[in-house]
Amino acid sequence: MTDPAPVDGEPDAVPTAPVPPPVEEPGAPPAKLWDRMRDDPHYAPEHLALEAVRRLGPEAAQWAARERALRPDAPPEHLADQAVRKFVNHARLSGAVSGAAGLPGAVIDVGVLAWTQARLVLHVAAAYGADPTHPDRATDLLVLQRVHKVAETARLALGVAAGRERAGALFGSAGDRALGRVMLQLGVRLARMAGVRAAKRMFAKVVPGAAIVLGTWANSSATKELADRTRALYRAAGPRQLPGPRRP
Repeated sequence: MTDPAPVDGEPDAVPTAPVPPPVEEPGAPPAKLWDRMRDDPHYAPEHLALEAVRRLGPEAAQWAARERALRPDAPPEHLADQAVRKFVNHARLSGAVSGAAGLPGAVIDVGVLAWTQARLVLHVAAAYGADPTHPDRATDLLVLQRVHKVAETARLALGVAAGRERAGALFGSAGDRALGRVMLQLGVRLARMAGVRAAKRMFAKVVPGAAIVLGTWANSSATKELADRTRALYRAAGPRQLPGPRRP
């Protein structure tokens, strides 16, 4: 399955409307998540981590089960290698093909990169036998992506984000704010989640001609570093058995 990067966006540095990806598929954050992160940009990484486990966790579990059925003797390292190659390549391509300009394009780019990195983490977790659908994987995502230094603060922030998500569903957004400022805050939070180099790339996005080369290198480099941290975490935890299909 091909995971195209979103290409929508306005040419101006300050957008006049939200610019979510038009197609909801595993390769890009869903439109409702973009809306949630735009309405609550300070907790954007937490919202992304929660949604990733809900949407991408089952995908990772099904992938691991399918690969083990095809190759029962394949060691976890082999499956992890496969996942890392796939999603590092996806990250590299997302940095090369995105055509959206200005701040909207930069926010889309780092959001897609953070989503791709979440897919990588959940697939590597499944490769080593950790349940990618478990709520603890959202905590792992935030620590591995260095949004939070320790699991305790990550869990607290996830709880706050979940509460704000429920409140938003009941009462709507907090009201109109300067969209350019909100988009900038959202972009910075997502860029930090996706890696320091991605943050530099986000601001270079507005420089014509520089973004493609810088984006390709920055995306793959940040994702490779995340892959190394992820493998070390789940390798150290030792082999575990993923839950099998539920019996009626």
